[in-house]
Amino acid sequence: MRTVPTFAICVLLSAAGSPAIADGAYQNFKAAIYVGVNSVRQLQDPKLREQQYQRIAQQVRFDKVYLESYRGGQFADDASLEQLKKFFADKGVAVAGGIALDARGHGRQFATLDYENPDDRAACRRAVELAARHFDEVILDDFFFYNSKSDADIAARAGRSWTQYRLEKMREVAQDLVLKPARAANPRVRVTIKYPNWYEHFQGLGYDLDVEAKKFDFIYTGTETRDPEITDQLLQQYESYLVFRYFDNVRPHGGNRGGWVDTYDTRYVDRYAEQLWDTLFARAPEITLFDWSDLASPATLAPGERQAWSGQHTSFDWDAMLHSTADGSAPGEAPGWARAAGWSLEQADRLLGRLGQPIGIASYKPYQSSGEDYLQAYLGNIGIPIELTPEFPTQANLVLLTESARQDPNIIARIKHQLVSGKNVAITSGLLRALQDRGLRDIVELEYTGRKIAVRKFVEGYGAGAGTSGNEPGNTGRAILFPEIRFYTNDSWPLIRGVTNAHGVPILLMNRYSRGVLYVLNIPDNPGDLYQLPQSVTNAIRGYLQAGFPVRMNAPAQVSLFAYDNGSFIVQSFRPESAAVDIFVTGTHAQLRDLLSDERVSAEPGPAATPQADRDEAARTSFHIVLPAHSYRAYIVQ
Repeated sequence: MRTVPTFAICVLLSAAGSPAIADGAYQNFKAAIYVGVNSVRQLQDPKLREQQYQRIAQQVRFDKVYLESYRGGQFADDASLEQLKKFFADKGVAVAGGIALDARGHGRQFATLDYENPDDRAACRRAVELAARHFDEVILDDFFFYNSKSDADIAARAGRSWTQYRLEKMREVAQDLVLKPARAANPRVRVTIKYPNWYEHFQGLGYDLDVEAKKFDFIYTGTETRDPEITDQLLQQYESYLVFRYFDNVRPHGGNRGGWVDTYDTRYVDRYAEQLWDTLFARAPEITLFDWSDLASPATLAPGERQAWSGQHTSFDWDAMLHSTADGSAPGEAPGWARAAGWSLEQADRLLGRLGQPIGIASYKPYQSSGEDYLQAYLGNIGIPIELTPEFPTQANLVLLTESARQDPNIIARIKHQLVSGKNVAITSGLLRALQDRGLRDIVELEYTGRKIAVRKFVEGYGAGAGTSGNEPGNTGRAILFPEIRFYTNDSWPLIRGVTNAHGVPILLMNRYSRGVLYVLNIPDNPGDLYQLPQSVTNAIRGYLQAGFPVRMNAPAQVSLFAYDNGSFIVQSFRPESAAVDIFVTGTHAQLRDLLSDERVSAEPGPAATPQADRDEAARTSFHIVLPAHSYRAYIVQ
């Protein structure tokens, strides 16, 4: 875990411990393009091949391509793969192989190969051997899961849960149909498995971040979050950063090779750029753009629904992008997705060398777990930086546990050990519900009653006469539904509470146990309602969960914070309008320096205004900035 208990403020611009990147298209990462099997077949036309290459190369610099040998029943042929390998090698572009082990689906529903079907098993082996014969590096696109329920699957399950059957089956398939055949065909081959963005549900479809992920030479991260409202998965923007950090802790020390972003389901071009940036802010050493056909398309890129902020000086500068190229030539054809990617990567590359290694609030998500799905991404979207890990982070001063931690049979013992060691634990209401009859009462007697309370009014603070309204003057907002938590007065303390018709419900509860503090964070029935909390309430929650963390902010919802161990940090807004942000940094400092523009932000006069949580903390310096819509700013303190 890369967490720090104190903030060693410095002005170093070098990124201590950042990945060493060889000479290439960018200084701080590698860029790759995935070429699907349909494009592989089309690119046998020399004229089309050169034309598409030139269109892409003018708009985005790239180091590498993945040439796909199989997808959806279609195989590439040996001659085509060798021809394209030579073409790209002659251009100075590295070449690797790719495979998508999917079958033709039902409409737009994805379908996997049926690994109880001998023909499908043969197709898998054939695809792997084809790729391995031609490439020393092969990546599996994110279809290496299992959703078939054929009669053969039903019989083979033999009383096991679908989850257990699929996990065991895919471990066998990984070994017998992918890794063994690949290495037999090419002893030099290194095989990477790309895991997609829906990590909460992996185990139910045979994806295994524990045993399976360690069998492969490397893993890769799907960081495409697309639009948070119009897509099937409703993934929050912060996940493009969070999921890479999680997988980096699954396979540390270079085992997580990169992040992967596509062009799909974005209502405005800024959303595409944000996914690229957040992948790189997580310190991905490589980024793959999916896919060649979209980047080579002659169609002109449309800005999308960005009229509300088109007049602001946003991080994605549409006009600057329009009048630029990747290769320094004069702009020619109208830019497409490739130029949006190229411009975005160029901007990030200017910054990344000045960042350290990411740090965040340690949050434990065990292997094969789910519960309060994707909650850490929602918390990241209200400005709480998260470092998600599959191993319990015993060195962290505070550990955040959501309902998914229930999957650990030793979780109560781990919580007790943390508290007895003088460290703090924050659990969510979902985990309280799961553990209240599994030993949590040995620590604190609380009850998740099952009743729901609709809350409009909020109060922050504890002790006689200490409560202050958390609502904005004259605005009680709309009702938010919270679970009712029963506690014993003067044993536990509601630090933040909701009040409705003279009845209260704790929003953040604390209990002292041994030398530590247990917090309970009450999550609304709809986690998206975290975005509807009054800003002062969100600020108070940050104050407790980030006590001792080097940098914190007071900002509206959907403004995120990325922090690094060299004192640098990034504040990013996903909002459609500008946002006023107060930044609180540990210690006494005169200025913030913008790492891109070199502009200075002077400290606010007087001590930083902080919630009750900070009364025993070291002094902080406050700074005030205004972020344009869909923009980020990166700083270091001086």
